[in-house]
Amino acid sequence: MKILFYDCFSGISGDMNLGAMLDLGVDENYLTSELNKLGVQGWKLEVVKDQRHGIKGTKATVRQTRHEHAHRHLSDIEKIINDSNLQQADKILSLKIFMKVAEAEAKVHGIPLGNVHFHEVGAIDSIVDIVGAAICFNALKVDEVHVSAVELGGGMVKCDHGKLPVPAPATAEIIQGIPTSRGAVDFEATTPTGAAIVKTLGTVFNSHQPISILRTGYGIGQKEHPDVPNLLRVYLAETESKAESGHEALHIECNIDDMNPEFFDFVSDKLFASGASDVFLTNTIMKKGRPGIVLNAILEKENAESVKKILFTETTTLGVRTTIFSKDTLVRKFESINTSFGKITVKRSFYQGLEVSCKPEYEECRKIALELDRPLKEIYNTIISEITQKGKS
Repeated sequence: MKILFYDCFSGISGDMNLGAMLDLGVDENYLTSELNKLGVQGWKLEVVKDQRHGIKGTKATVRQTRHEHAHRHLSDIEKIINDSNLQQADKILSLKIFMKVAEAEAKVHGIPLGNVHFHEVGAIDSIVDIVGAAICFNALKVDEVHVSAVELGGGMVKCDHGKLPVPAPATAEIIQGIPTSRGAVDFEATTPTGAAIVKTLGTVFNSHQPISILRTGYGIGQKEHPDVPNLLRVYLAETESKAESGHEALHIECNIDDMNPEFFDFVSDKLFASGASDVFLTNTIMKKGRPGIVLNAILEKENAESVKKILFTETTTLGVRTTIFSKDTLVRKFESINTSFGKITVKRSFYQGLEVSCKPEYEECRKIALELDRPLKEIYNTIISEITQKGKS
């Protein structure tokens, strides 16, 4: 299983996260080109190599190229993202992160969600940090996100309503339920944006499960400390699937016969973004001979409510059926191999220690086919052949 591991020993902020993702290997040009799809002017992304306490990493800073006094409401943020040309999965994940901040602000100030107006988080640099986090995460294509105990810091932080002790009120709300530590540094180590990122992406917290590290990235923060470097360390790693010996999962399905079929692709994207591991459609014949569709979602138990909400709000169904079943999956391992097309990520699957399949990642094959203007099946089959030959040698 491919995982992203956040080691937040010195906290996390939006810019530290962007730097760590770039240092881990996300392509800077890809990130910038996707961010430009926001259609928002007045910023540029400055990426430099730097170091803290002798450890080299990447420092990513969003510079505003023009002054703005925008205190945006949640509806303003939603409009910017929904009206953009971002990929649907990036839109959905960006809005989920923003929603974490909005819910926290609403609770802290005792106001309705729609009345929340963002201060720092509504500024263009924070918008880029959050949308950038979604873009980078989806580009990595990991199965799970593991998060260490999150360092909150110490001292006082200047908020819009004066100075308050660390963590800031919004951070304290967002980080609830996540293991934390305090006092390692004397500044605000974790910001509301950073807290929202790990709260939204995280699937396993403070786990001591053994991992095999593939790559390490360091995101450099804006602070200095004599003892603890202001770094966010992230690992791209592998771990054996927790589902190897089988576990209980959910199958949620519903019948639909009166919805525009063009909507199914949108609904499917939202279901995947909410945690569904598989979404599929089945043709059926309903009462009075009407053709219909059974929309199916496979998911873990903790994602049940978010999946049901999507089915009830985004489709025309009036009810869903939920079945608990035993799910057994193969152990999966990802690795990078050399091919005639360069380095390619392959996914190997194992049953009781025996390798039963090995195939290249589809998106990487697709990219090569487009770049070389050659048939996708030719690229795919060539790589499979090379993998087979290496296995025999």
